[in-house]
Amino acid sequence: MSKTGAQLMIDLLLSHGVDLVFGYPGGAILPFYDKLYSSKIRHILVRHEQGAIHMAEGYARSTGKPGVAIVTSGPGATNIVTGLCDAKMDSIPILVITGQVPTAAIGSDAFQEADICGVSIPITKYNALIKNADDIAPCFEEAWVLCTQGRPGPVLLDFPKNIQNDKTNIFKATVDISRRFYNSKDIKGDNIKDFAAALNNAKRPLLMVGGGAINAKASEEIKALAEKSMSPVSSTLMSFGAFPGNHHLSLGMPGMHGTPYANKAILECDYFLSLGTRFDDRVAGDAKKFAAQAVRAHIDIDISEINKRVKVDYYLHGHLKEVLQKLLPHVKKRDHSEWIKHLDGYKEKYPLQNEYTLSKTQIKPQIVLQDLYNMSKGEAIVSTDVGQHQMWAAQFYHFAKPNRWLTSGGLGTMGYGLPAAIGAQFANPNDLVICVTGDGSYQMCIQELATIRQYNLPVKILLLNNNFLGMVRQWQELFFEERFSETSWQYNPDFVKLAESYHIQAKKIDKASQVKEGLEFLLKDTKEPAFLEIVIPVEEKVFPMIQAGQDQKDMLLYADLKSLSKKNKKTT
Repeated sequence: MSKTGAQLMIDLLLSHGVDLVFGYPGGAILPFYDKLYSSKIRHILVRHEQGAIHMAEGYARSTGKPGVAIVTSGPGATNIVTGLCDAKMDSIPILVITGQVPTAAIGSDAFQEADICGVSIPITKYNALIKNADDIAPCFEEAWVLCTQGRPGPVLLDFPKNIQNDKTNIFKATVDISRRFYNSKDIKGDNIKDFAAALNNAKRPLLMVGGGAINAKASEEIKALAEKSMSPVSSTLMSFGAFPGNHHLSLGMPGMHGTPYANKAILECDYFLSLGTRFDDRVAGDAKKFAAQAVRAHIDIDISEINKRVKVDYYLHGHLKEVLQKLLPHVKKRDHSEWIKHLDGYKEKYPLQNEYTLSKTQIKPQIVLQDLYNMSKGEAIVSTDVGQHQMWAAQFYHFAKPNRWLTSGGLGTMGYGLPAAIGAQFANPNDLVICVTGDGSYQMCIQELATIRQYNLPVKILLLNNNFLGMVRQWQELFFEERFSETSWQYNPDFVKLAESYHIQAKKIDKASQVKEGLEFLLKDTKEPAFLEIVIPVEEKVFPMIQAGQDQKDMLLYADLKSLSKKNKKTT
């Protein structure tokens, strides 16, 4: 018995365990929505297509399962481009189905026609324009395999309106598509015994964990490796929770705004092992100098990342969890207590600073994040937008488990935080989900407050408001002679009244003495959303700081602030 293309697409989603999708309907996707109406798939109606794909990202990042977004053609499709690029750079598994004008109209500049396949070629792992109903199942299976296997990422299926109505008798792919792309048992590169020997011979080893560790579900193996070899661990922005942030071997985040002790360890280690990282320029600014004194090793599922930015002495190419399972028996127990003690000395000498205050009444954002961590017992799922608030959250909120930290790393997408939190709350209805945001980022997808209220989601929103684009302002102050070009908001809305207009309880505080009371207000009602606006000093900065393109030895601390400002005023 034949099926319409729209019905078959619904059935394929269900067969792969998809029971929730985020979307926004329109003319070119209406046949699909008509079949969705009576299906078992729950559809979440967003207020903007960018919200849909960021919700799908939040769902995926907090579950490890692909998130699914459905949009119409033309502007509906082009509005998800930012999310596709975001997911591609951060290796997030996303399936997007876009409506398209009928095949006979393609290329005629028909109403709401856009070549979304052409647009999205560089920012998807796979995309396909489905030209025949018989191709739906093969295209879907190919997309699903590429979305989930190997290094995850976004895929897109462009679904013309007439193909949604056409009928087909081909309900599944006729070949095992997974065999064409990836064999998880393959481990290539150096001999595993030789690879282990380099670690065994180290006196000052350092492990750096990346976002690939989250995708590989390799937390147990990484912890076993660190403890067996007694190696300190630095966790990149995308990997929080893959190694417990409160573990005595944890050094926190490396790189541009990383901890002083993580960056010192990179400068002084004699062996450096990268686990599922891509040596992003925010971590390895000057790639030629990065851990140049050390024996460098790399394990990654994506062969293109090995030796791309940082040349290594040893590498293993394969699924991180499986590679570590084979590597661990060859790793010897080591006592690096002197090395650990040395780094602990840096933790005491260079703690993360929060000294900058104009008066005792002003609110320190760093202290807010510390208090939030303590009051939530470190158990929340935390999403952020991009900017200073993101870095403060990364520095002061620690994660003991993976899939609890949602942030835009590679693309740095303002507007990501609120919809990502919504997606995570749908995926984890019984968990505390907190969106930490800034007054700039928050307004980019602020319309999704309606989605929160419509579905009665208990998402908590913590807005740090300095009435500026804070991170850009920081650079302008330090490196552009305080020329604050277009970073000051001439007008911000009354954020409390705005939240209340969506029937979300809201509060604003502007004094240090109010922080505890404010956070209690934010967290007290576990069944309702809440919004807390916190006014912070405009001059507050994120430190440490390494300028783009420089390396760890060029790290700037708060103590360098005055001399740095004077220097740049003379040389700019």
